[in-house]
Amino acid sequence: MNPTPFGTRLRAAMDAHGPLCVGIDPHQQLVESWGLPYTLAGVERFAMTCVEAFGGQVACVKPQSAFFEVFGSRGVALLERVQSGLRQAGTLTILDVKRGDIGSTMTAYAEAFLGKDRSDAVDAITVSPYLGYGSLRPALDLAAATGRGVFVLALTSNPEGASVQHARGAGGRSVAGEVVAGAAADNAAARESGRLGSVGLVVGATVGTAVRDLGLDLTSMGGPLLAPGVGAQGGTAESLRQVFGEALPQVLASSSREVLSAGPDVPVLREAARRTGRQMRALVALSG
Repeated sequence: MNPTPFGTRLRAAMDAHGPLCVGIDPHQQLVESWGLPYTLAGVERFAMTCVEAFGGQVACVKPQSAFFEVFGSRGVALLERVQSGLRQAGTLTILDVKRGDIGSTMTAYAEAFLGKDRSDAVDAITVSPYLGYGSLRPALDLAAATGRGVFVLALTSNPEGASVQHARGAGGRSVAGEVVAGAAADNAAARESGRLGSVGLVVGATVGTAVRDLGLDLTSMGGPLLAPGVGAQGGTAESLRQVFGEALPQVLASSSREVLSAGPDVPVLREAARRTGRQMRALVALSG
């Protein structure tokens, strides 16, 4: 039996809980703001508190792999526990790893995170296309075969990103435009059948008029749009409208610091996530 595509599962989760993805980003300042030591034990307490608060409450959760990897093999083992706990709660996970390479190396990355035999495999990962969109093919194909998803970096909010993403090639299309076109092609079958595709894009909530300036058609891309930067990083309802326009129903808003700053009390943290999810749902409803 073919697995249910990630885009279909994500659409159902967004409809049920609101279009919000909450990050688990246990960096030192945030962990210590909870009154915890910045040690593996402190990060474990932080991360598992998040699992308890968010599991079954939001559309999906996005752990940042780097903040676990910094503790070596024990940190990676903790990340696997986080993924397992969220899976048991029925909550989708997007692992923020931003992997990108070529050939056999990209194939190995894909198997590491998306392989069908991985007991700890996540529902989706973030990937970097700056060796060419086609270099991602091993991850794109494996994700499709196993019912998982990928989110490809397209327009990021960091100041350095524009120098690469806005650059135009010989044909006049921007690098970001090439990424959008690649995702649209991979989502074509899902789009034609009225489903949300499983190849998403990462487009920052604070990129301003870049989508319009570059002539990007995010609506026809047909997949989810992961929008980091909502809340503490400056993304507002108005900025989301400006950035995404008619593509707003495809947006999965991502908030980390804004929600996590409500910790460490589980009920308060849970309510912060629910409240933000309701706000995102209302924003999309107003746009319709």
